[in-house]
Amino acid sequence: MRKLGALVIGFLLALLPSLVWAQGTDRSEMDQWTKDTANQTEPPVGTTITMANWQQYKSVMPLGMIKLFEGTYGWKMPADVQMPVGPARFDLTPKSWVEATEKYGSQTQVEVLPNGHYRLKNYYAGTPFPNPSEPNKGWKILANNFWFVRPALYVNTEQNYGTVRSVDRFGNIAPSSFDVVYRQSAFISDPGFPHEETYAPGTWQTQWAMQLTPEQARYTASLSMFYQDQEKNTYPDTFVFVPALRRSLRLSTASRCSPIFGFDWAYDDANGNGFNGSTAVYTADFLADRKIIGMANFSDTSMGTDFPGDYDMPIAWPKPSWGKWPLRPATIIDVHRIPSEAPGYCYASRIMYIDKELWGGGWVDLYDANRKLWKAIYYYGYFADIPGLGHSGNGVASTAYDLQNTHMTVWCGYANPYKRKPYINSQAPKEFYNGVKYGSPAGLMQILR
Repeated sequence: MRKLGALVIGFLLALLPSLVWAQGTDRSEMDQWTKDTANQTEPPVGTTITMANWQQYKSVMPLGMIKLFEGTYGWKMPADVQMPVGPARFDLTPKSWVEATEKYGSQTQVEVLPNGHYRLKNYYAGTPFPNPSEPNKGWKILANNFWFVRPALYVNTEQNYGTVRSVDRFGNIAPSSFDVVYRQSAFISDPGFPHEETYAPGTWQTQWAMQLTPEQARYTASLSMFYQDQEKNTYPDTFVFVPALRRSLRLSTASRCSPIFGFDWAYDDANGNGFNGSTAVYTADFLADRKIIGMANFSDTSMGTDFPGDYDMPIAWPKPSWGKWPLRPATIIDVHRIPSEAPGYCYASRIMYIDKELWGGGWVDLYDANRKLWKAIYYYGYFADIPGLGHSGNGVASTAYDLQNTHMTVWCGYANPYKRKPYINSQAPKEFYNGVKYGSPAGLMQILR
């Protein structure tokens, strides 16, 4: 009997870590993080953060990154992790975007409607609120993120496609490849483009992606359309082309929580800014301004095209060859739906650590409906000189960690084996300027023809 009792106790002790993971990190820990990081300890340039010294510098880390270092969940930092700290650059925004912000930023306004919805008024181009302040400061920061610094046209083709890899807790890897066309259809400030396109009237952005591999999923495509008047069109329209049916289906508004192509990003996550929803029925609480360590501009000489070789496994963390980790000024907000739209939504809080130059969400912590930490998503950027545009974003990589279910999805918009970069604006082949084909429901019906 004693031996049986000892076996039961041993089993429970072995199970304890799993029980801790299931319990998860409560949203209240973020409030404590805000207090604890009021006085930050910044790692000097030249420091390499490792498992031996990370606790000295955790005040400059997002909470989700801290949890990876602590080993709270199934996904945890590898023992040999190295994050070399480098100087920050602040010349990453195209000149035309800066000029549009300076010219039009002062005229942008927000109106809170009687139904609790938010409406952006008088926005023309650039960053809507270059110096967000009260009232509605959190929402204004969210608007800056929604209309973050981006090129007019971003293209991954079959010749330079990026690869997405799903990885489960056992290390099984399922790769997929895609054609991707993201483009602005209005509020455009890039040279060589009209201020507003005509292929999708009333929209300001279209996001098109088609799966190439594996073969059984080839030609499955998704199109999301984002509207200028978000009160009239509260949520983006999303269409999915199903090859077996040879037609497209319009998804319901409840699909914003659905995983895009079965990955760890939901439709509301699937953009390089960390938020892909709607500013009409989402708002944000301003939490703090902090310096956050991140990789806003990784190297294009030795980074995530070789998987898993370019990554520090098992969590696909960037190796030192990717580049330096600078400290950058960030603003932290808690994004959530307005009360009337909150019931049934998958996320209680979207904690965004937003870069103050680019207004993109470099790191995002997502809490489930029970206010438990569910996912942590990291968005990396690469910047280069683009003909006719100047210095601008030229690619993105991202890793989405499902902390509760020990699953992750890894994306890099660079192709093996030649490290081909995405096309930006004038670099894109002319066929991808066809807005109807790559930015409208009619274009989906051209697939398989």
